[in-house]
Amino acid sequence: MLKYLCALLLLCISYAWSELTTQGCRELGFIKNQLMCSSCEKLDDFGLETLKAHCRECCTLDQLPAAHRRYPMAILEVCTCKFRAYPQIQAFIKSGRPAKFRNLTIRYVRGLDPIIKLLDSNGNVKETLSITKWNTDTVEEFFETHLEKHESLGNKQSFSVIEEEDDDDDFLKSNLV
Repeated sequence: MLKYLCALLLLCISYAWSELTTQGCRELGFIKNQLMCSSCEKLDDFGLETLKAHCRECCTLDQLPAAHRRYPMAILEVCTCKFRAYPQIQAFIKSGRPAKFRNLTIRYVRGLDPIIKLLDSNGNVKETLSITKWNTDTVEEFFETHLEKHESLGNKQSFSVIEEEDDDDDFLKSNLV
């Protein structure tokens, strides 16, 4: 009898320490595959400490923070015809902010929504990011975080602008910045 009682106790302990099933989490109000464990820590801020234990049973471990990799070069590509749709990108480009980044190239590509291409030292594209929802400060902060630092060049313009050549006669010259 004592043997069965010990087995039952071990079973209860192992169940208490195990993760809940997807259905069990759903019944508690959590969506297991969308709940990150870092979110469980924020429950204290809202006076929901009682949910923390169940939250931890249902959460998915966050990925370890990736080291902020710095790239030697970046290209910001955008079409000037889309500046009305993305005034925050236009504000970044027309401000003095790009001058801070010696290794930044601004390329105007007809019809393209704003993107950032991060390149390695050989000029190969390693990452491409859409920045359609970013504001001016976010773009600047991203470049400060992800571009290799270079010494200041004083008042000299340090970024470059490339305008795409287009042989079409229907291209509006007013589209150029």
